[in-house]
Amino acid sequence: MPKQPVRVHIFNQPYSIVAEDAREAEEIAHQIDELMTAIASRGGHGDSARVAVLACFHLADRLRTVEKQLEEFRNQSERMSSLLESTLDTP
Repeated sequence: MPKQPVRVHIFNQPYSIVAEDAREAEEIAHQIDELMTAIASRGGHGDSARVAVLACFHLADRLRTVEKQLEEFRNQSERMSSLLESTLDTP
């Protein structure tokens, strides 16, 4: 799928991005906008740089959690595969 320009708004700022899937890019922008708006509403001020850094920190934390879960699933899969192979090898 060729990349195309997409216009999105995040935290009351317009951005032009290039994406393969415009709909997905818009959905991601909407999620980021909601996250930044929620952070700003809890912080009592709308310093956009601070809100952006806190949003990045939040997303990085979520990513790290998912990466740890994925690694755990891989390890479990390897153990299950080994168990299955040893069971199948048994006469």
